[in-house]
Amino acid sequence: MAISTVPASAPVLPKRPNQVLAFTKAQPLGAFGVIVISVYLICALGSHWLAPYDPEAVDFAAMLSPPGREHWFGTDEIGRDVLSRVIWGARASLLAGVVSVSISLMLGVPIGLAAGFLGGFVDALISRITDAFLACPFLILAIALAAFLGPSLSNAMIAIGVSATPIFVRLTRAQVLNVRVEDYVEAARAVGNPPWRIALRHVLPNVTAPLIVQATLAIAAAVIAEASLSFLGLGQQPPDPSWGSMLNTAKNYIDQAPWMAIWPGLAIFGLVLAFNLLGDGLRDALDPRQR
Repeated sequence: MAISTVPASAPVLPKRPNQVLAFTKAQPLGAFGVIVISVYLICALGSHWLAPYDPEAVDFAAMLSPPGREHWFGTDEIGRDVLSRVIWGARASLLAGVVSVSISLMLGVPIGLAAGFLGGFVDALISRITDAFLACPFLILAIALAAFLGPSLSNAMIAIGVSATPIFVRLTRAQVLNVRVEDYVEAARAVGNPPWRIALRHVLPNVTAPLIVQATLAIAAAVIAEASLSFLGLGQQPPDPSWGSMLNTAKNYIDQAPWMAIWPGLAIFGLVLAFNLLGDGLRDALDPRQR
């Protein structure tokens, strides 16, 4: 008699939730921040196609024209389209935010890792130097460095990045001090791993979550710093569009043409708010106590 064999069904594994959908449901404000940042990024990358006019084109016949059908955001004191300049200004602000924070991470994380992992004299020396830098307000230090280096967007990014480095040094050091006494680090040390391997393979990956959150919030601060430096004439130089330089010009026409100040001000507010919302969302999403 033939025996029929029925193949055993494979066990049904639970589906892994989509990380994007899970973040959107858990942190709706953070997801909204991502959408707003994406809009700014599209404007920065597609400014050639999105801007209705050349941001540097002068039209003396349309000087200080209010918002209307031809110029949705109005024009400035020499007839340049404000909407086009706001769109092109997103490139300078995003570039300054991302590049300056990248400089801070490249400088601050290795120094903070060395201070927290090595300890002793190295930790004391780095900590005292960091405290000396933190004693000076961030924006004041950035202005001083930008004035020393010279007025340009690249020098402004370097000044902002160096000024924000002590924040990442202190944060990295504090996280490393907490992680280096964990059991898995002691086990890695017991089996004979060299210190550099322990620091890079076992300590550094476990301190990245707060660094990501701090980097997101630091981009928002860098956007404000770049606008401040441009407002003072130390950042993006005319005629290249920048939100800070637009506000500097608009202060002289605030009664005649308030739209010259409203639109770049709203652009700065929207971008900074979006990065702060994203940072708050990432902080809650990456915190294991919230899971």
